[in-house]
Amino acid sequence: MAKNIQSLERAAAMLRLLAGGERRLGLSDIASSLGLAKGTAHGILRTLQLEGFVEQDAASGRYQLGAELLRLGNSYLDVHELRARALVWTDDLARSSGESVHLGVLHQHGVLIVHHVFRPDDSRQVLEVGAMQPLHSTALGKVLSAYDPVAHSEVMEAERRSFTGRTVTEADAFESMLDLIRAQGWAADAEETWEGVAAVAAPVHDRRRMPVGAVAVTGAVERVAPGGTLRPELIAAVRDCARAVSRDLGAGRF
Repeated sequence: MAKNIQSLERAAAMLRLLAGGERRLGLSDIASSLGLAKGTAHGILRTLQLEGFVEQDAASGRYQLGAELLRLGNSYLDVHELRARALVWTDDLARSSGESVHLGVLHQHGVLIVHHVFRPDDSRQVLEVGAMQPLHSTALGKVLSAYDPVAHSEVMEAERRSFTGRTVTEADAFESMLDLIRAQGWAADAEETWEGVAAVAAPVHDRRRMPVGAVAVTGAVERVAPGGTLRPELIAAVRDCARAVSRDLGAGRF
């Protein structure tokens, strides 16, 4: 069995102490509460402070939770609110389109799938929640790259690997594709990531009108893009779903 890392356990205990006690605690209070030497406690607090997880009041010298923890907490809540708001709409989209539906967010230079609705048939399918997709080749990733400045920076700085003969990797061609996505409000992946698979995606915005994710319909290329042409009703349905989720997140009408 793997051993727990003692310094991490102590840091976690400090954060819980600061979260559950008085608003600010001094070094002696923290050290005595956790049974630590002052030097040990100070070293851990200094590291947490450098990372933004703890802040020290200049006047009193007491410690409190830092802004970085709030940012991480808000990110967690944002993803869960996004998923909660999207549940009904993505179920409806899967039912009306007859295809799988994915909800994705930007995460670690890729797209993290946070919700997956199976294609409504009896075929064997694998739940893809927690899976990662590339930014540059998937419909979800291209939508995020077009609308999210952070995703755009990441995808332009990274190596854009060619998965199939249709993957767009050259920088100028990729930027032109993103311009088109912004103009039309949706992105497609027609066998650019996986042979035989096509997808259509649209962005989801929050109350600040910031892109917080994307929703996509994914299926066999012969169903999603028969004869090489994306089905217009699928494009419209995906965009309607994304708008509905955005409205539920407070974005208003797009």
